[in-house]
Amino acid sequence: MNNILTVMHVNLAKGFRGGERQTELLISALSNYPDVIQVLACRSDSPLREKLKHIRHLTFLDSKNQLDGHCKNQHADIVHAHEAKAVHWAYIYKLIHKTPYILTRRIDAQVKEKYLNKKTYSNASALVGISTLISNNLRAKNWGAVYQVPSVLANLESNPNIGEEFKKTFPNKKIIGHVGALVDKHKGQKVLIEAAQLLEDTHPDLHFVFFGNGVDEEEFKSLSKHSKNITWMGFKENIGDFLPYFDIFAFPSRNEGLGSTLLDVMNANVPIIASNVGGIPDIVINNVTGVLIEPNDSEVLKNAIIQLSTDEPLQARLVAGAKDQLEKYTPEKMAQSYITIYNSCRVKK
Repeated sequence: MNNILTVMHVNLAKGFRGGERQTELLISALSNYPDVIQVLACRSDSPLREKLKHIRHLTFLDSKNQLDGHCKNQHADIVHAHEAKAVHWAYIYKLIHKTPYILTRRIDAQVKEKYLNKKTYSNASALVGISTLISNNLRAKNWGAVYQVPSVLANLESNPNIGEEFKKTFPNKKIIGHVGALVDKHKGQKVLIEAAQLLEDTHPDLHFVFFGNGVDEEEFKSLSKHSKNITWMGFKENIGDFLPYFDIFAFPSRNEGLGSTLLDVMNANVPIIASNVGGIPDIVINNVTGVLIEPNDSEVLKNAIIQLSTDEPLQARLVAGAKDQLEKYTPEKMAQSYITIYNSCRVKK
């Protein structure tokens, strides 16, 4: 077998969310392998281009959708589809070039029993789930070999000057922070807004700070316009400047593939309260690495916030427990896992 491995990654997303962050982290980690050459098929306006422009042995292939870019003269030993449209792209590429492909699924919902889904998933050489729940869902389909490779922490940089200025904005307050796309059906911010409103009069020392943007932003701001204990910070390019200055991180998701943001929060030494949904229990082990609560219940979330905010020994224990597990969630570990999968699936020559 040729010792050089050429991997074609495919991510056709327009924006930059968790899946794109993980694509970036994997490509960056794989660039440390001298025998790996990488190609990224993506949109010409993809944010990934700017973030990865410095990576050695990486070239870009323009593809505006799942039907575009397949006939360009670009060799690959393996194609890695990183999101839903990319799976269709990889399937077509295999039909044309006979190149094997793998896919990574990041969504905890069951794959729908559609003809095209079955065709594209069953023709993949490997199916990868980022959490136990997703991997088990894939295995239940009996569509092929299934592996589990979790998302990883981003090792975010932190500028203490920015963080200190942020903290000074809320003097004598404990900051309950949240980071995520402002999409309630996914991240459940309405539950946290309701919990904050329940606590406004009884616990004036708690202040709730939301980072992110999204389709529900205006609705959220309208719901909270009379709440003096809620602040909307918008999207920040480097959330790592702010995470270490949270006192508690609240993550009331209604569904979640894994919740890689939680790993960055753990790395920032912040105790976590999160919903017991999707892949979150892979990371948040109740009363060991964080507090797990039932989803969609603002009263339960309110009580968990009160308990954790007043129990400093519990906070310290959760932070220590979380730190202990982070070595399993590094970009280097992810790259090693995928190299093994790539080499097991590539066509021997």
